[in-house]
Amino acid sequence: MATGSSRLSLFRPSRPNRWFRLAWIVPAVLVTMALLVLAANGIRDLPPVESFTRGYPGVSTHLAATPVGIPAWLAWQHGLNAFFILFVIRTGWQVRTTKRPSIFWTRTNTGLFRTKNPPIRITLDLWQHIVFDTLWVVNGILFYVLLFSTGQWLRIVPTNWDVFPNAVSAGLQYASLDWPTDSGWVYYNALQLLSYFVVVFIAAPIALVTGLRMSPGLSARFRRLDRVFPLPVARKLHFAVLIFFVAFIVVHVTLVLTTGARANLNHMYAARNDDGWTGVWIFVAALLVTAGIWAGARPAVVRAIAARSGRIIHRKR
Repeated sequence: MATGSSRLSLFRPSRPNRWFRLAWIVPAVLVTMALLVLAANGIRDLPPVESFTRGYPGVSTHLAATPVGIPAWLAWQHGLNAFFILFVIRTGWQVRTTKRPSIFWTRTNTGLFRTKNPPIRITLDLWQHIVFDTLWVVNGILFYVLLFSTGQWLRIVPTNWDVFPNAVSAGLQYASLDWPTDSGWVYYNALQLLSYFVVVFIAAPIALVTGLRMSPGLSARFRRLDRVFPLPVARKLHFAVLIFFVAFIVVHVTLVLTTGARANLNHMYAARNDDGWTGVWIFVAALLVTAGIWAGARPAVVRAIAARSGRIIHRKR
């Protein structure tokens, strides 16, 4: 026989499932994209806009010294960066959404990393985030060194003001589904150039600086920074950069797969300028490795790895 509370629950209005609410995002995005395509095509038919796109076809002026082609080091740097940033995003989201963590880690204050001050206890999610952040930063430092020592920086740094009207033109072409001329092996279009510049020289440094500002050790020892760079500001900027990276990855992968997938993947993963399958197979292998590590990064496994460098503490929820 049903109790009073169970009978009442039958008549209590149920709250919509969170995932059901999120499901409305997909059709809303599709409708928005369809309207955007229609609007872009209508705008492109206007005589002033036609004249604008003829004058600015979407490619910015490049210096004569700009290198042609993608070297092998850039291909594997791109693959490593993609791997690390996915786990940075995953662990960062875990840190943000876990309300009552139950597993903590404290660094063992011995060996090469011994410090005068006692180590600070952090959550296991934050430990994961810091580990992948560190790997991402080390890879990024190597990327910067190679980028400037080989001249490849010229491919992603604007050198002429015409990059801005050409970026508008390229964006209009993308929005109307009439893709800009693809010559990624030789040069990027203006919108790609600006996007990669923002990712490498603006978003990544902001992520690093705000992450360091939020670090438990630094935030506790450098209280004077609160006036110049308050923690709430750092948290908001850090989260905004996370959203930016997610949006960039979604758009980037979509365009890679819809604007000549084999050629694009050969450029990015095999450092080849052809339509063969080498880049595709390397990309598939990278996906399988990433998926395997993603699935294998269970709490028990992470705890076992973290325990090699610190003390694990369990707290009842």
